[in-house]
Amino acid sequence: MVQYGSSSSLLLSTLPFMVLQPYSTTASVTYNVVNLDAQGDGLTDNTKAFLDAWAAACGSVSSATIYVPPGRYLLRYAVFRGYNNHAINFRTDAPLVAPSDYHVVGGAPNWLDFQDVTSLSIIGGVLDGQAIGLWACKRSGESCPSGATTLGLTKSNNILVRGLTSLNSQMFHIVINGCDNVKLQGVRVSASRQSPNTDGIHVQLSSRVTIIDTQIKTGDDCISIGPGATNLWIENVACGPGHGISIGSLAKDLEEEGVQNVTVKTVTFTGTQNGMRISHGRGLAMGSLRMSFSNTSAWSMSKIPLSLTKITAPAKKIVLDRVSGVKVSDVIYEDIHGTSASEVAVKFDCSSTNPCSGIKIQDIKLSYRNKAPQSLCTIAGGMASGFVMPASCL
Repeated sequence: MVQYGSSSSLLLSTLPFMVLQPYSTTASVTYNVVNLDAQGDGLTDNTKAFLDAWAAACGSVSSATIYVPPGRYLLRYAVFRGYNNHAINFRTDAPLVAPSDYHVVGGAPNWLDFQDVTSLSIIGGVLDGQAIGLWACKRSGESCPSGATTLGLTKSNNILVRGLTSLNSQMFHIVINGCDNVKLQGVRVSASRQSPNTDGIHVQLSSRVTIIDTQIKTGDDCISIGPGATNLWIENVACGPGHGISIGSLAKDLEEEGVQNVTVKTVTFTGTQNGMRISHGRGLAMGSLRMSFSNTSAWSMSKIPLSLTKITAPAKKIVLDRVSGVKVSDVIYEDIHGTSASEVAVKFDCSSTNPCSGIKIQDIKLSYRNKAPQSLCTIAGGMASGFVMPASCL
């Protein structure tokens, strides 16, 4: 078990996006997809009916609701493009299913994609990617499509996703790319622990993203954070099985943007490969890495609770690349309790050109086979306070 406790100096304790509520969940006009010829029999292709409902809602002179009544609705690849009118509420009381033939949407980047949208609420429903066949194809070594992300939010602002369930995605379940002010609440993600590349939620090039009250069980990262993510708040998340919460790999490409102001608190890891992992490489990142981890617990960790890792390093370590272009500073680990499957439970292996600085660890209690594990540091600066086990190497 690993537990990360409350902090007296969280980096994002006053972030404005935590209190903004710009979303509209009420509407004066409702468009029922059944009235636009959708059939909830699980067999009929309803893509056109859903896009027609979207077009009608976009053309409304007031806020609008798209309603999906009980049933089972088959959809092919669909792009819901932006609009400049009032808020849209997409309310679903039924599962939406991808074609069982994974070739139909497997070559698309996203199965369902919302692009250039402002003020959208997605409430309820189940998205079923039906990807078990594609996973089997990939495991067999045969030629297979890469697979589609289930839900893409692209270059969009003021988005609320609440009470949504994503099942058996071909690739990532939810990707937030180039967005501002997005809130995911009460989301459920589920896929086999053997499912490849099925990250639960991926965030990149986006600001003011909140993920709260969410449960993720998948075969890859529960939450992955890519370049250009800033002001990200993750709270009350249950992760496992999966690979934990991952930041990076950063600086894989030249001159990519850094990651700043990430707060993770009250997260539970169960049966995960890692807990918190930071990974970066040799590119010339345009920013630094600043984050806070607190009030989190992890049970039955298969590898390690905390990881700062260069791309070429074993996943069992907490590593920072010695020649990396990423500047890592102001990383806080606080109130962390749990178990590690690796004798070296904490490792900071930092860059000789950009040494780690401002790392703070407080109230850490990790065990390895009922004994104290080890911590190793290279070119890492910081301080420890409170009870810390393994003994700090900072």
